Amino acid sequence: MSMDLTRSELEVGQVKPIRRQYVLLRKIWKNKLIMSGLTMVIGFIAAALILPYFVPYSPFATDFSTALKPPSAAHLFGTDNLGRDIFSRVVWGARESLGSGMVIVAIAVLIGVPLGLAAGYYGGWIDEVLMRIVDAGLAFPGLVLTMALSFILGPSFLNACLAVSIIMAPQFIRITRGQVLALRDREFVQAAKSHGVPTLRILLRHILPNATTSLTVACNLNIGHAIMVVASLSYLGLGTPPPFPSWGEMLQSGTLFLTQAPWISFAPGLAIFLLVLAFTLLGEGIRDEFDPHSKVKGN
Repeated sequence: MSMDLTRSELEVGQVKPIRRQYVLLRKIWKNKLIMSGLTMVIGFIAAALILPYFVPYSPFATDFSTALKPPSAAHLFGTDNLGRDIFSRVVWGARESLGSGMVIVAIAVLIGVPLGLAAGYYGGWIDEVLMRIVDAGLAFPGLVLTMALSFILGPSFLNACLAVSIIMAPQFIRITRGQVLALRDREFVQAAKSHGVPTLRILLRHILPNATTSLTVACNLNIGHAIMVVASLSYLGLGTPPPFPSWGEMLQSGTLFLTQAPWISFAPGLAIFLLVLAFTLLGEGIRDEFDPHSKVKGN
C-alpha cells in the first residue's frame, strides 16, 4: 500500500485505525500553519498553568515606591501606576483570557450544535423558527448586544462569558445546519434510516462526525474572537472586575499613561495579539488541510 493515502480512503475507513492516526499526525506535522498555531497555543496554556506559581511578585501587591518603573531585571515588563509587577499580572491574566475563550466556545457549541442539528435534519417549522431567530440575532452588531447583555447581567467573569456565548451561538447553529443539509440525503444516512436506526443515533454517529472539520475550524477561530471580545468588555469595565488581572483592564489602565509609561499597555496588548494569532493560525491550518472545500492549501 502506498504511503500517501487519499482523503476518500480515510473517510470510508479503508485503512486500519492505527494507520489513519499515523497519516493524520503526519499531515498535522507537515502543515506549517497548524504546527505554528499549535505550538503557540500549547505555550500559552503551559505558561498559564505553570508560570503563575513561579512569578516573582503577587499580581495584587502594590508598591507605590516602584510605580511606573520601566522594564528592568527586577520587573521584566515594568510596573503600573500602583507599583504592581506587569509581568506577574500578564501571566495571571493568561488564565482569564484562555479560560474565557474556551468556556465561551464550549457554551456556544452546547447551545448551537443541538439546535443546528434539529433545524437541518427536521426542517419545516422548526427550521423556519430557528433560522428567523438566528437571522435576528446576526442582524445586530455582536459587540453592541454583548455589551448590553453584560451591562444587564453585571460585570463579572461568568456574566461576560455567558453574554458572549449567547451572541456567538447563532454562528454554530448556522454552521451545523448547513452541514446537516449537505449530509442528510447522502446514501449512508438513507441506509441508516432504512434499517430503522433511531434519529438520535443517526445524528450523533452518522452526521455529526462528518461535520467535525467545519466545527473545529469555527471553534478555533471563535476562541480568538471570544478572547478579543472579553478583553473589550474588560476594557470598558464590563468584564472581570479589578483587582483580578485582566488583559483588557490592563490595557484600559495603561491608556492614561501612554506617553509616560507605554509599557503598561504594550505587554497585555502584545499578549492578546499573540494569543488570538495562535488560535487563528491553528484554525486556518486545520481548514486548509482537512476541509475538502478549501481552495488554499497550507503546505
